Amino acid sequence: MSVLDVTAPSQLPPIWDELITGLTVGVLLTDERGQVLATNDVAADLMQLTKSDLLTGARPSGWAVRDDTGAAMPDWSELAGQVLRSGSPLSTPMVVERGGHPTRLWADYHAVKAQGKRRVLILLQAVQTDVAHSRGLLDPLTGLPGRALLLDRLEQSLVRARTRGMLTSLVLIDVHKLAAFNTEHGFDRGDELLKTLAGRLRQGLSDEHTVARYGGDEFAVVADHPRGTGEAIAQQARRMATWPMRIGHNRVRPGLRVSWVTTNGNASAHAVLSRAEQQLQQ
Repeated sequence: MSVLDVTAPSQLPPIWDELITGLTVGVLLTDERGQVLATNDVAADLMQLTKSDLLTGARPSGWAVRDDTGAAMPDWSELAGQVLRSGSPLSTPMVVERGGHPTRLWADYHAVKAQGKRRVLILLQAVQTDVAHSRGLLDPLTGLPGRALLLDRLEQSLVRARTRGMLTSLVLIDVHKLAAFNTEHGFDRGDELLKTLAGRLRQGLSDEHTVARYGGDEFAVVADHPRGTGEAIAQQARRMATWPMRIGHNRVRPGLRVSWVTTNGNASAHAVLSRAEQQLQQ
């Protein structure tokens, strides 16, 4: 595990206080259970809570936090555990709302070491513009989440599956022979085809599902569900995407290859993606 060594706040409180007080980003230090050990005023303001609320875990009536799709966020204990297990940073968008006043934030989670103990440092920043565009996480052609944001959403879904007794399904959709289509009709028509498919998938699937552009000719869907497999989601995606469409002067019916993997969350995101890719090639 790769961690960053930091000085614990209790060792040098004046330096810690001076450092985090002068920052324009919110700072939270948590233990492996997500309990907040230290914070600054900026973090409290961004979270629309008091510092006492953050430190004690109290949440007032009317306060809620969700991701940028509207789905419930995993709590800090789940995210802290994920970061500490992997040793890798995690970044995620969130929307904090209290009394009908939403605040859009970007949270970066880092595994750190303080007084020889594993901790998680969370940095919060307000986002005035579209959070995914501001981080370059949306595919510029289709407007869907790109590969990086897809991986983050898949990681979050796997955490929910492990901790809440849910299942996660990943569906991959490959646009078959897209290169040949581009050669015959031109890249502009190929881009038009991809944009049309992206719109159909986004409109035809549940708002709670993440629909992303996984690669040049591949789309992906991440879904949480209590039972079953990803087959129903894959079939629905295939139905939506294979309807004939008019591209330029041509009526086109896209050829697709579809695969899906369902897990209880105990597999890694990369293992799930690798398995779905293998199935797609079979």
